[in-house]
Amino acid sequence: MSASEQPPSLYASREPIFPKRVSGNYRRLKWIIMIVTLGIYYVTPWIRWDRGAKLPDQAVLVDLANRRFFFFWIEIWPHEFYFVAGLLIMAGLGLFLFTSALGRVWCGYTCPQTVWTDLFILVERWVEGDRNARIRLLRQKWDARKARLRITKWAAWFAIAVATGGAWVFYFADAPTLLHDLVTFQAPFVAYSTVGLLTATTFIFGGFMREQVCIYMCPWPRIQAAMMDEDTITIAYRSWRGEPRGKHRRKHVEVAETTRTADAISQREAPADAPVMGDCIDCNACVNVCPMGIDIRDGQQLECITCGLCIDACNEIMDKIGQPRGLIDYMALTDEEHEKSGQTPVPVLRHILRPRTILYTVLWSGVGIGLVAALFMREDISVTVAPIRNPVFITLSDGTIRNTYDVRLRNKHGEDRPYEITVEADEPFAVALEGSDTQTVMVPADSTMLQRVYIMAAPGSEAAVSDRTDLWIHVEDTVSREATEKSTVFNGKEAQ
Repeated sequence: MSASEQPPSLYASREPIFPKRVSGNYRRLKWIIMIVTLGIYYVTPWIRWDRGAKLPDQAVLVDLANRRFFFFWIEIWPHEFYFVAGLLIMAGLGLFLFTSALGRVWCGYTCPQTVWTDLFILVERWVEGDRNARIRLLRQKWDARKARLRITKWAAWFAIAVATGGAWVFYFADAPTLLHDLVTFQAPFVAYSTVGLLTATTFIFGGFMREQVCIYMCPWPRIQAAMMDEDTITIAYRSWRGEPRGKHRRKHVEVAETTRTADAISQREAPADAPVMGDCIDCNACVNVCPMGIDIRDGQQLECITCGLCIDACNEIMDKIGQPRGLIDYMALTDEEHEKSGQTPVPVLRHILRPRTILYTVLWSGVGIGLVAALFMREDISVTVAPIRNPVFITLSDGTIRNTYDVRLRNKHGEDRPYEITVEADEPFAVALEGSDTQTVMVPADSTMLQRVYIMAAPGSEAAVSDRTDLWIHVEDTVSREATEKSTVFNGKEAQ
């Protein structure tokens, strides 16, 4: 290669994709899912839930300051993080299950990137027109009309992006209070920075990057191959029915038709050498509506998110030319061989119920049942005991041996509760609470309290002279009579 020759560029500029408007069952399903999911996202922080005077009344709240998570009547404490871990495991198993059974239905219908991209495309279509109008606008030079349309579209996108970022921060603080602080510029910097970051990412990802996020940034297209097999139901093109394709197929159909009128007695027949055409008329309707800009007729592709819009577009064309629907449809790869050979396709249920999906369902259900069981079996009070071992024990003036313990009491009720602390052991012990003349301490509502407890053995008792004596610190809610206990040890003189 000479010095004047340049190596070929490996970079290709992105070609903007302008999906054409389409109507049909799958498009309606996507609209419904969009409305439901966005409604849940934007409305949930404003739902109120009465938990008492000392607890927040926001139904769903991630209370980072107090390290708790509220979900309607459920309250998750920091030591119960296994609930969050369990939900994440269920989400992963659910994604595996749906991908194994139905391909990338998560990506095509409920992924946040898909939902907000659909919303941004809807706004773009309202402002600039359908596909052809948007393509013409892209190619024309800048003028007052183009600037007005672009500014209007970007302003609408920005409003949606701000609402998106704002809705997210409302999950982490009382929504009405935070909204007031945001508009009066009294909110903390982290709130404004979070809203700004989410606004920017939503605006850029949903408005400009769109399919590039799914193709280049999301790892799931690379992982999905491990979840899918020949029985996975996904979108496919019935090439054995559609090929050979051609734009003049309707002409051959008309030539072969029989024309009957009151005076006509002749029948027109197709020439013997006329090619036998498939049902696909190569109209590219499936390509024009695809938000990923691919041609499903080329076979399975990494970019396909199985949104079903190409099915709606193709069915509409099939209706117009009088051919059966389903040239592009949800189907399994094994159905292709059956249909080509004229056999009856395998029932959909048999595709879904197979060892892999059954295993994922069992695992998913097992984790869910375990979380529900743990939720209803957990105690409303909990205790942790930490013996103080510096020094191991103290000998009082009368010869009494005293051990010290830090007992952390957790009251999960919405009101203050008195907790009585006693000791259960084979040897007699005396119990004293720091700061209290009795063995009862008042624990504030929905909070934890660290209480220092002194346990004493009488001079000359077996516990006082033994190296180690097992005992149980018993804690009882004197109102509800709920109780729990923790095992620990008492160290005597032989421990020195």
